[in-house]
Amino acid sequence: MILKGGCLCGQIRYETDAEPVMTMLCHCKNCQKQSGGAFSVNICVPMAALAVHGTLKTYEDHGDSGNPKLRHFCPDCGSPIMSEIAAFQDFAILKAGTLDDTAGFIPTTEFFCDSAQGWVELAGERKKIPRQ
Repeated sequence: MILKGGCLCGQIRYETDAEPVMTMLCHCKNCQKQSGGAFSVNICVPMAALAVHGTLKTYEDHGDSGNPKLRHFCPDCGSPIMSEIAAFQDFAILKAGTLDDTAGFIPTTEFFCDSAQGWVELAGERKKIPRQ
């Protein structure tokens, strides 16, 4: 399987031939702000198997743990591309909406469900973790 994707303006492109380690939704308040929505939709892949073309800009965020969370995005159009967090060291957390083909993407886990918007009702079964 080869996953390819990129930003809205096309300046940033990425690809990986690694199978996703995890597919997930994150309901934490910072992911809500960063995504501009009720949650962030993510795919976790090994960083070593990811090739990024173009120069990303990075914002250092901090989660509830106080550990840094690096949020990488396109410096031109602002599209969020991926994050790096201590809990998933050596992995890139790609924003699923940036994939060229999202048809096969099915999230299996939800994080920070304690922070989920009360009006969100999602179909399907997923492992739900109150906090991370």
